[in-house]
Amino acid sequence: MIRRNIPMLLAASLAAASLSLAQAQQWEVGALGGGGFFLNNSVTGPRGSGDVGFKMGWSAGGWIGHTGSGRFGGEVRYLFQRSDMKVASGGTSVGFAAQSHMIHYDFIIHTNSSEDRVRPFFAVGGGMKGYVGTGQERAFQPLSNVAILSHTKQWQPMLSFGGGVKWPIGSRLDLRVEVRDFVTPFPKDLILPAPGGKVSGWVHDITPMIGISYILY
Repeated sequence: MIRRNIPMLLAASLAAASLSLAQAQQWEVGALGGGGFFLNNSVTGPRGSGDVGFKMGWSAGGWIGHTGSGRFGGEVRYLFQRSDMKVASGGTSVGFAAQSHMIHYDFIIHTNSSEDRVRPFFAVGGGMKGYVGTGQERAFQPLSNVAILSHTKQWQPMLSFGGGVKWPIGSRLDLRVEVRDFVTPFPKDLILPAPGGKVSGWVHDITPMIGISYILY
């Protein structure tokens, strides 16, 4: 009889543990916005060399997050970013309208306990970033001997690193300030090096943001 009841006892124990874990979690939703600063990438080739990448832009998005009773939590985030593409060489610079969409999950590690009012934290995670060229292509683009800026889309795997600090401003409201570095391989379908050209490095998108969250329970 006892052996027959073991599966039922295990199922009941797992259900109780899951319910206890869910009750121990604090859930929140939030919105945030800020800027976007990019490190330039170099392109070299037989027809010319220069810098390629993205101009400074702005970002806005939101997240759904959870935090346990200890120092660990996590967040699912979406971020829209408007940052135009660019190519520069020999004192000449060419721009092209562009935007991007980021979807990722980050692990959150707080440096102190949930009982503290001010909570610094670190974040690390990953997801995908979709680059979209929205400008109008022309029959001839200046600096096409270095790179061509195109009206197309390209999704790239993305790593997310950063940190910040958050503190309560109400019974269910938290304010946070943070900085993230979103890192992806270079989107060569959007910014095409001239034939024979090569682009060095990855794209580093340094994004400072400020946000506000609502504690669900």
